[in-house]
Amino acid sequence: MLHLSHADYAALRAHGEETYPHECCGVLLGKASPDGNRVRQIVRAGNTRTDSAHNRYNIAPEELIRTQRQARTLGLDIVGFYHSHPDCPAQWSQTDYNEAHWLGCSYVITRVDQGKAAITNSFLLTGTGEEDKAFRDEPIEIELDSTES
Repeated sequence: MLHLSHADYAALRAHGEETYPHECCGVLLGKASPDGNRVRQIVRAGNTRTDSAHNRYNIAPEELIRTQRQARTLGLDIVGFYHSHPDCPAQWSQTDYNEAHWLGCSYVITRVDQGKAAITNSFLLTGTGEEDKAFRDEPIEIELDSTES
């Protein structure tokens, strides 16, 4: 299960709306726990794809390294990634699968229809390596923020 605060859930969906009709992307920082990945912070990333930003995304290696350092400073780990699918299902594509390499991480996809966030799904990348990796549907638990309780 992926555990997200209501604010982070809303923020990653809003990011998809803001970048429409292009894909947005970002990194999920938190901790892995026995009951799933617990997100404590999301970090927006720039989509460096210039050839097909409407249906592909890429996070620059320098930005990913900077985010890893930020996570380490906060005592957190990279527990996942998110991106949007403009006017396409919130399901992983073959390209998403081919470019997913962070085993144990959650991959969150938000369908953005005509500029409005619709469905958000998460998929856990399982396996021991490239030869047996697989996406598994992962429920999302949206937790109330401390100011909402």
